This record gives sequence, C-alpha cells and structure tokens, in this order.
Amino acid sequence: MNKTQRMAAFSNNSGRVLGVVLAGGKSVRLGRDKAAEIFSGQNLLGRTVGLLSQVASEVVVSGRDPAALGVDVPWFPDAVSGKGPAGGILTALESYGRPILAVSCDLPFLDEQTLRRLLHARKQRHPDVLLTTYRRTDSGFIESLVAVYEPGGAPLLRRAIAAGVNRLFSVFTENLRLHLDYDPSDAITAKPFFNVNYPRDLVRARELEWVP
Repeated sequence: MNKTQRMAAFSNNSGRVLGVVLAGGKSVRLGRDKAAEIFSGQNLLGRTVGLLSQVASEVVVSGRDPAALGVDVPWFPDAVSGKGPAGGILTALESYGRPILAVSCDLPFLDEQTLRRLLHARKQRHPDVLLTTYRRTDSGFIESLVAVYEPGGAPLLRRAIAAGVNRLFSVFTENLRLHLDYDPSDAITAKPFFNVNYPRDLVRARELEWVP
C-alpha cells in the first residue's frame, strides 16, 4: 500500500489515534530476532499488535512485513532508513496524518491499562504538546517508545533527522511533552516498561514472566 492509498484508507479517521508497532530493529544486541520471542503463547510482535488492537481501532507495523511471524496487519517500510525508531515514527506521522500511539515490540509486560492511561492523559494535553509519554521519577528518562505523537511533530522530526538528531527526547524537548511520572522502584508500576535488548534481559524476562 503506497502513501496515497494509506491516506485515502484512513481519511475518515484523521483525528483518531493509530496504533503503530515499531519493529524495524535488527536485534543486534540480543543476537536473535526479539520480535519472534514467545511470551504467554505468542511471539512479541503478535502480542504487541494484539495489545494495541485493544486500545486503537487500527494498527500497523513499522519497518518489517509481519506476515513472516504469522501476523496479519498492514505494514510500511521506513521512508528514512537507518534512523532507528525516529524513522518509523516520522514515516507514520507523514503517511497517515494522524496521531500515533507508538510502541516498541520488545516490551513483553506492557498492558492495556498502561496504554489506556496514556491515551486518557493525551486527551487533556495543552495544544502545544506534541508528545505524551511516561517518565521515570529517578532519572527523568522518558519512555519514548510507549508514547503518543501528534501530527504537528512531523516537520520538527524531519528537520531534526536531516540534521543528524535521531534521539526522540532531544527532538521533542520538555516544553513539547506531557509526562506521566512513574516510580521505577515500584516493581508493579515499572514492569510494563521492561524491555528486551540483551541476552541478560531475555533471561530476566523469563523469570518475570511467572511473577504476578
């Protein structure tokens, strides 16, 4: 599906949030395809698509054809390759022209409640806000891969990428964000944001899989 077709298909939903699964990474640090790892009977890509489908009326995958992992949803390649998640987010914003709920596919414990709370907060945002996201209370680190991006952020993101700036927290500075703070020392609150990057993360995730 090309850009024109995508825009036509979603033209009646321009104000509704689109779920975007970010799955274009090469999993170099893990040494194997993280999207194919099985949790709760599903691979991570399928699990993330299913989770977003509970809170968004449409879901697409960024960066790879999900059919290879048995997932049947639309997908798109990044228009700006080699830029990490920023490239996928920019492509989604420019292609669909609507707000996107962007979620990385390597979060085995992300849950519906966490996403619904984010979407609820986004509705209360100031008009200048272009990014609604979670933030750690200890370090100020923002969860830019569990976040809602507004279409107005696309030009800003494109200019930043052209200038060699790919880190999302640098592109969307604090004055453009709405934060939901969470305490990382609270195991229950922090668990949804545990991501799998390294082999040790995968081992720990297997342990946490059995923790309520």
